[in-house]
Amino acid sequence: MPTQLCDSLLLKTSRAYPPGSVARWHETLADTPWAQARVQSVATAKAENGQPMHHTYLHLPQATELDSAYCLAFEKRWHALTGHTAQVSRLREALRCEGASFGETPGVHYVVETDTDEGWETEIFRWYDEEHMPGLATVPGCILARRLLNLDHGPRSFASYDLVNRETLGSPAWLAVRGTAWSDKCRPHFVHTLRTMFENPNA
Repeated sequence: MPTQLCDSLLLKTSRAYPPGSVARWHETLADTPWAQARVQSVATAKAENGQPMHHTYLHLPQATELDSAYCLAFEKRWHALTGHTAQVSRLREALRCEGASFGETPGVHYVVETDTDEGWETEIFRWYDEEHMPGLATVPGCILARRLLNLDHGPRSFASYDLVNRETLGSPAWLAVRGTAWSDKCRPHFVHTLRTMFENPNA
């Protein structure tokens, strides 16, 4: 993909890596726009697909245009450092909703990645932007809700939620937002969906 405006870089791997690898990897990016990025690293021993999952984000201070070649270069740096492969993607923020508990320390980072059935992307993105994410942001315990686009790897839709704790996801207010008629219309048209719960994130 050609040069695109992006807000974050995401490194994904299912392989365990030595302590300190993320910090050392970030140090190797001193000659790139990511030198001043904020690092957010989260992991779980078992994602929805049954595999371990590690996400490391580099959040840019401001949106920046980057070529996809950056991703390949960052993957090579990671492999040289750890001996393991990783998938690196540019993420572009499409919607950001500060939540009812904005400013609190997150205990959970929850991610929903999905593609859509053919012809449903516009409707599902409109549902996310007009109802779903703004509604979830009002739920006590929601710190930040973001809808992003993965510019380099699937699934294309990348929704992330920083939450005070796991119980937020099962609260009556959260379930009420999930249980609308528009939600029931859209959700069956999710494909290649992966939901990952990261607890006690290093945010």
